[in-house]
Amino acid sequence: MNETQGYSAEYAALNHEIYSLTKQLQAKDKELKEKQKTDVYDPFDNPSEYHWYNDDYSEILPWITMPEFSVPYEPAKVEKNALRKYYNIGGFTFLFQFIGSSILAYALIFGIQFLLQKLNPNASTGAISHYMDGGAIFVSINMLIYLISNVGFAFIGLKWAKIKPSFMLKTRDYTFSDAVIHCFAGLFIWITAGMLSSGIESIFSKYGFTTNVMDLDYGNTGLGFAIMTIYSCIIAPLTEEIMFRGALMKIFSKADRRFAIFISAVFFGLAHGNLPQFMLAFLIGIFFGHIDMKHNSIIPSIIVHIFINSMVTVMSLMEDNDVAKGIYGLAILAGAVVGLILLIIFTVKNRLPMSTPAQKLRGFPVALTSVGCIIAVVIHIGYMALRILETKQ
Repeated sequence: MNETQGYSAEYAALNHEIYSLTKQLQAKDKELKEKQKTDVYDPFDNPSEYHWYNDDYSEILPWITMPEFSVPYEPAKVEKNALRKYYNIGGFTFLFQFIGSSILAYALIFGIQFLLQKLNPNASTGAISHYMDGGAIFVSINMLIYLISNVGFAFIGLKWAKIKPSFMLKTRDYTFSDAVIHCFAGLFIWITAGMLSSGIESIFSKYGFTTNVMDLDYGNTGLGFAIMTIYSCIIAPLTEEIMFRGALMKIFSKADRRFAIFISAVFFGLAHGNLPQFMLAFLIGIFFGHIDMKHNSIIPSIIVHIFINSMVTVMSLMEDNDVAKGIYGLAILAGAVVGLILLIIFTVKNRLPMSTPAQKLRGFPVALTSVGCIIAVVIHIGYMALRILETKQ
């Protein structure tokens, strides 16, 4: 009887092992078929890229599926023009988001000021502006503007480029442990970039300038702070990731995925309108782009973005309590040390996509001839410089 039971146990264990191996083979076979299907439309054969994120290059060169066809080392005029079309879409999408949000901001602010002036004829313009800044009105306008402009122009850009927005949620191989690793790694990058930003601010201050031109004296009421918290911790991370990692990174990823990560990070930094936040957003934007490309979804960057912004918000609550602020600061530093270790492990296992020589000629060199990209970058840099010059002491 015991011998029979022993055989049964061995048979069950063997069946379980066969089942596990079968599942693994099926998963590998599915991945191989997906890669082969994708590779038909990806002529660069770059093993460092996440093939599931690669786009259909037949939209640039329709004849790539022909037998024996190979992409030339240097792009011909027709190929450059096709790529430039997408880079123009990305650049103009970013530019129109800036112009649209600015127009909407001025329209709402002046409209509400006019209405308040009519309701309170004896109130001065300065008193009305102070009331709007200090209460919930200004932060509500800010949240509404970026909710509309980020999401609206992101979907306009994707529609213009004929890219289905559903790709943003086709998440691959993403677990809770991945989310934890990303959050702590992102925390380390944020602290490091913050130190770099402080150093830049110190250099500028020696010459009578300040690069930190953000107005923090608003939303002082309970309702204002609540709306600002919702915006900072939820609305901003969600809408910014839809715009920059969802729309722009995908639009720019036709030929070179590494280029797409970096150019979307540059635009993400420029969108913040001041030098310290540019450094923060650019460095963390590279990481956001990497994890989103790895997992074929904007969900990973949204989660890390919410986590970091929430940490900043909690810290702002402790401004008047030195003890709590000190303890919280030590906890963040400890988390950053853990984040450094996790970032090193993550980077060793998951390298940023590299560009082949042919891809390099189809990324930044073509973007530098894109009218949309040039105008968008020049206007944002000019706007940033103007704001700094206004702070000359």
